[in-house]
Amino acid sequence: MDVTTIKCKAAVAWEPNKPLVIEEIEVAPPEANEVRIKIVATGVCHTDLYHLFEGMHKEGFPVVLGHEGAGIVESIGPGVTEFQPGDKVIPLFISQCGECRFCKSPKTNQAADKYDVMSLAESRFTCRGQKVLQFMGTSTFSEYTVVNEMAVAKIDPMAPLDKVCLLGCGICTGYGAAVNTAKVEPGSTCAVFGLGAVGLAAVMGCKAAGAKKIIAVDINPEKFEKGKVFGATDFVNPKDHDKPISQVLSEMTNGGVDFSLECVGNVAVMRSALESCVKGWGVSVLVGWTDLHDFAARPIQLIAGRTWKGSLFGGFKSKDGVPQMVKAYLNKTVKIDEFITHKMALDQVNDAIELMKHGKCIRTVLKVSPQ
Repeated sequence: MDVTTIKCKAAVAWEPNKPLVIEEIEVAPPEANEVRIKIVATGVCHTDLYHLFEGMHKEGFPVVLGHEGAGIVESIGPGVTEFQPGDKVIPLFISQCGECRFCKSPKTNQAADKYDVMSLAESRFTCRGQKVLQFMGTSTFSEYTVVNEMAVAKIDPMAPLDKVCLLGCGICTGYGAAVNTAKVEPGSTCAVFGLGAVGLAAVMGCKAAGAKKIIAVDINPEKFEKGKVFGATDFVNPKDHDKPISQVLSEMTNGGVDFSLECVGNVAVMRSALESCVKGWGVSVLVGWTDLHDFAARPIQLIAGRTWKGSLFGGFKSKDGVPQMVKAYLNKTVKIDEFITHKMALDQVNDAIELMKHGKCIRTVLKVSPQ
C-alpha cells in the first residue's frame, strides 16, 4: 500500500493556558504496527483541560489534545493484521498488548508501557517545521491521527461515531468504576460526588448494578435533573448544609453509604467520599483524574474496615471493553445520547473548552471530519 504524508486540520495547543490554534499539520504514514485513523468525532473531556490549564508541564507542548474520539481506519502500517482501511474504530489511551503480565492478569486493565506521562515523546505530527506531541498517544482534535494497533478498538460497523466517541473515555470511566472497580451490589446504597459526564456515567453504572439508593452530590443544583435521567434517587448540595457532607450522608443512610465514587479529581472531595462510607465494608473509589496534590485521611477510617481504591478507565481492558460497551449502547442497555449537551465543529474547540471550564455542558461532541 503506497501511503503518503497527509496534510490536515488540527487544533494545536502551542503552550499551556492559551487558546488552541487551528493549524494545518502533517500526519506521517503509519509505521510498523500502527494505524492511521480519520477522526470523525471527538468529545471534549476534563482531562484535556487538566493538561492545558492545571498540569502545565511545559515539556508537554506543543501538543494536539483530545483522547475521546471515534473514526475510520484510513491506512495501516506493516505488520497490522487486525485492522483494514474502512474499519470503524475508537483510539484508546490505555493500550492492551495481550502479552505483558498486566494484560494477562484479570486483576487490572493497566498496561506495561503507558501512561506515566500525558504526552509521549514519540509523535507522527509536525506543524510549521516542528514536532507536535500526541496527547495520551491519541490526539483526536485532528482530522487524522496515528495510533499503535495495541491502542485501537474495532467496533460494530453500525455504531454512530458521533455518539460512541464518548466511550473512548468518560462514559467507560464512570460506568466501569461502579460496576468493575467498586463492584456495586444489588440493593446497596451509593453516593456519587460530581455530576459531570464521569459522575453521571457512575450513576448509570450504580443503577445497572442494582443499587437501590443513589445519592448524587454536586454544588451545582442544575445538574440534578440530569442525574435523575441516569438513575439518581437523591440529591445533596453541600452548599445547603453547614456540616460536613459526610455527616449529612451518614444521617441519610443510617451510618454511611456502601459505595462512594469521587468523580471530581479533588483531594478534599476524595476524603469526604471516603468518610461518607459506612464502617465495616464501605468502599470508596477515586475516579477523578489528578496528580497535583497528596490526599489524606485518618488511619482509623481504613482500620475501621473501609476500602479506598482507584480506577483508571473504569477498569475495562481497553480493546475488550470498548467494543462491548458499543454493543451495550446499540442494545440500549447503556445511554450515550443523554450525555451530549452541545454539538460543534472542530473550529469551535475553544468555545467547547470554555463551556466545560464553566460547567455549562456535560459533553460537547466536535464533528472533526465528514464521515
